[in-house]
Amino acid sequence: MAGIGEGQRPIRLAIVDDDAMVRGALRLLFRQQPDIEVVGEAENGVEAITVAAANWPDVMLMDIRMPKLDGMLATQRIRSRPAAPQIIMLTTFNIDEYVVESLRCGASGFLLKDTEPQEIIAAVRRVSAGESMLSPAVIRKVVDYVADPAAGSRRAKAKSKLKVLTDREHEVAICLGGGSSNAEIGTALGMSLPTVKGHVSRVMSKLALNNRVQVALLVHDAELL
Repeated sequence: MAGIGEGQRPIRLAIVDDDAMVRGALRLLFRQQPDIEVVGEAENGVEAITVAAANWPDVMLMDIRMPKLDGMLATQRIRSRPAAPQIIMLTTFNIDEYVVESLRCGASGFLLKDTEPQEIIAAVRRVSAGESMLSPAVIRKVVDYVADPAAGSRRAKAKSKLKVLTDREHEVAICLGGGSSNAEIGTALGMSLPTVKGHVSRVMSKLALNNRVQVALLVHDAELL
């Protein structure tokens, strides 16, 4: 169980699911974590948008299939706002079209609802720290899932978009495409952790993307991995 260092505040978490039992189980799980505080709950996408605006969570656990407004559209609207929380999608399906579209809309990753509790907790901590929670294998599976006849056009657009990056930023983007953490990027490219964080931030800013997952998908669209 992680504690809170001096001067640090807990990670602010919101839980969004139309199943009250799921929300209750997650609430109990995180109640035992001193470094994570549940600051809001919602049972549909419309309520999720309100909770995000009112409670300023750092991370949201978001169900995909909900009434009134699904998690995919809620994610798109929440992530389009300034200082938006990181969003982890919750699903009963390993990979489906909704998961993929949610990632393109700005979600930082996804979790199956039967994921082990400690893995769910670790995922919240990881995305709160600005890391992706998609492994290289999962990224490849996502890319394979969306392979279609328009891949050629998508590849050309992705390569053109990546031209705004410097050579170093391009190297960092490729590392992100491989699912590397900041520490792994630093080791691979011989950079300090603060330098890596600066490059990652500039890559996302120049590409007008929300997070590391979207950078990874763009790199794969460009077929650089």
